[in-house]
Amino acid sequence: MFRKIVGLVAIFLLTFVFVHAQTAKLKGTVTDNRQKGVDVVSIGIEGTAVGTNTDAKGTYELEVPAGQEIIAVYSIIGYETEKRILTLTEGETRTIDITLKKSATTLDVVTKSADRRDEAGNIKLDMSKSGLLPTTGFGSAVEAMIKTFVGTNNELTSQYNVRGGNYDENLVYVNDFEIYRPYLTRSGQQEGMSFINADLVSGVNFSVGGFQAKYGDKMSSVLDVTYKRPKEFRGRAMASLLGASLSMEGASKNEKLTYLVGLRHKSNQYLLQAQPTKGVYNPSFTDLQGLINYRFNSRWEIELIGNYARNRFRLVPDTLVSTFGLINKAFQLAVDYDGGEIDQFDSRFAGISTTYRPNERLKLKLLASGFQTDERETYDIRGEYLLGEVETDLGKETFGQTKVFLGTGLIHDYARNYLKVNVGNVGHRGSYDGRKHFLQWGLDANGTRIEDKLYEWARRDSARFTQPVFQEKLELTRFYRSAATFDYMRYSGFIQDNFHFNDSLGLTMSVGVRFNYSTLNNELLISPRAQFAYKPRWKRDIVFKVAGGLYQQPPFYREMRDLNGVVNKKLLAQKSYHVVAGTDYNFKLNERPFKFTTEVYYKGLYDQVPYEYDNVRIRYFGQNISKGYAYGGEVRLYGDIVKDATSWISIGIMKSSEDILNDSAFVRNDTGLITGVVYPGYIPRPTDQRFMLGMYFEDYLPRWKNYKMHLNLMYATGLPFGPPDQKRYGDTLRLPDYKRVDIGFSALLLNGEKHQDHKVWSKMRNIWFSAEVFNLLGIQNTLSYSWIQDQTSGGTFAVPNRLTSRLINVKLVVDF
Repeated sequence: MFRKIVGLVAIFLLTFVFVHAQTAKLKGTVTDNRQKGVDVVSIGIEGTAVGTNTDAKGTYELEVPAGQEIIAVYSIIGYETEKRILTLTEGETRTIDITLKKSATTLDVVTKSADRRDEAGNIKLDMSKSGLLPTTGFGSAVEAMIKTFVGTNNELTSQYNVRGGNYDENLVYVNDFEIYRPYLTRSGQQEGMSFINADLVSGVNFSVGGFQAKYGDKMSSVLDVTYKRPKEFRGRAMASLLGASLSMEGASKNEKLTYLVGLRHKSNQYLLQAQPTKGVYNPSFTDLQGLINYRFNSRWEIELIGNYARNRFRLVPDTLVSTFGLINKAFQLAVDYDGGEIDQFDSRFAGISTTYRPNERLKLKLLASGFQTDERETYDIRGEYLLGEVETDLGKETFGQTKVFLGTGLIHDYARNYLKVNVGNVGHRGSYDGRKHFLQWGLDANGTRIEDKLYEWARRDSARFTQPVFQEKLELTRFYRSAATFDYMRYSGFIQDNFHFNDSLGLTMSVGVRFNYSTLNNELLISPRAQFAYKPRWKRDIVFKVAGGLYQQPPFYREMRDLNGVVNKKLLAQKSYHVVAGTDYNFKLNERPFKFTTEVYYKGLYDQVPYEYDNVRIRYFGQNISKGYAYGGEVRLYGDIVKDATSWISIGIMKSSEDILNDSAFVRNDTGLITGVVYPGYIPRPTDQRFMLGMYFEDYLPRWKNYKMHLNLMYATGLPFGPPDQKRYGDTLRLPDYKRVDIGFSALLLNGEKHQDHKVWSKMRNIWFSAEVFNLLGIQNTLSYSWIQDQTSGGTFAVPNRLTSRLINVKLVVDF
């Protein structure tokens, strides 16, 4: 027995020595598609433990078995795996150079394609249009594009309403960091620029409802922005009559370090001079933003992002002349102002994240961020007005002039409002690719501190009678005075799974749940959400989508403060459930690509906080006293109506109403006695925009594609409004429909590729010049109304607050 064991051991040792002696050498360089070396690429022999990694230059050297067929595998996260079948002779040294191709992060069968077709309500924005898009919103190109899809009634603001929701119901993320906006902003002319710098953006996905559990706790929409990861030095400089910007990007030679930096300055003084209120406007909005990413190796990277925004607005109003009414009965309000306004909105944001990938399937990310805003709104403006009736008879020489003076009065507005908000957040994000399942999870801890001082009043006088008139006392039209300082914590998290049933069925599904707990009101929220997508095995490329779930929005400071400035810290979250169904159809027409999408939706709303609009400021009732709904449908068509020039059109219909609990109105007879009580029931919500049509159209000269035309068209039915009496049931009047056309003409002055021999021009990629006409048709759109109560005539007049008139802008864009 002993001899047999010794014999077997001897045979094994001899075989091992013989095989080990039969070796060869494999060496080479692994590069990317730009012939730059890729480090830390894993090179292994399939079925064995033999392997190595590339060095910083992408080179490698590996001893491999000789005299047999082997499979060499080259792999690294972010690139497609390459394999080579080889047979080397003993002692041979063979050079194998590999070029790796970039790969999108994909599931085995759960598609995460660039346009995310399987997500209901998702819109992918084409950021290549941002530089030449004709818009009055300098520094808000992303939001300008969004408005062509969801509608708007105000070109001066970057904010937007989505499917019956308001501005505060929209989430914004940049590289997984949640972004905040100023809170005291009352009008679009006070607004600075959007946080999102379009020149730094690589991708934008916009969800209008039914979004996944990985996104936060708001009720209307999600704007998910990804910034660039540059490969080489580039930049863009832009200047127009509305502002100027400069952005630069670059990377180190080994591309481990990448950076983005953007500087913008906006001064829409030129634009504001087109408003009806004449005076000295001095707006100044500046922001500086940067992002740095460092990749230690293929598994670990760190990212820093920072933003500082300095916003100043000064106004010394002079006069206002506003004519309103009907063709046969028109009125004119003339106001002479005294006083002024000084506003300051400074904000800072900083974030850091680190991402670790233990293997190709697992991704772990830690985030920490801080946001601070210091806002001051101060004004003391006194205006003496003269109200008269205008001559409307075309046959008279005095046509258009005041024929009867109805009364005089005084408008006096005063405010000293101060707000400081500090928000800190730490969080974790993770994902695991299980082939047929893609798991994602996250946890967040959020601390918020509020310091608020509100002191604001308004006085209206007509014929030396202060309005409203009381015989026994003197009362201001509006008076708010309050102060609040408090802090609280919020804890939230989610888990979701994207998976595919089988290849033949073509059905994908995303199921997840969120939780949110606030120490301020001790409310725990659980929000399950699900999305389904089905792609039949038809010749036509069509996807059917369904989504739904709970969307609950914990209160932030603005919702807590009621109409009189009192803060309700026990306010509960506003809640809604979404049901969305739609289709996504890709097709070709005349060999040109097109996409046609349709969606219908229903949103049930409960524990809602009623609110009123004051220009772009939202003033809440501070109580969960309403329920409501929003339903509608949308169709969108994208495609090359003109070859190589993508355009789109979006059409939506919608109805949104709410019922305020215990809301009632007294019925009085001619003598003023109460004869009954009326319960209004459901009334239109302030964002009840019944119909909208948005269009972006691009064209060029047939033989000169470098001469282009860009057209923005917007039509939206009027929003509800009513007198400023804090009684929502009276807000059933409608603003006039919003109609606007902006057009731009651009010309490519220089194409750097055609001047490679020139010392200066070869460094330029493109130089574009644009001429734009805002409000091409010169339509006087109305944003809101000022209410004038005239004691002499006994009437109340709604005086329209108009938006901008026709204006010409020029713009120069230099890409280098």
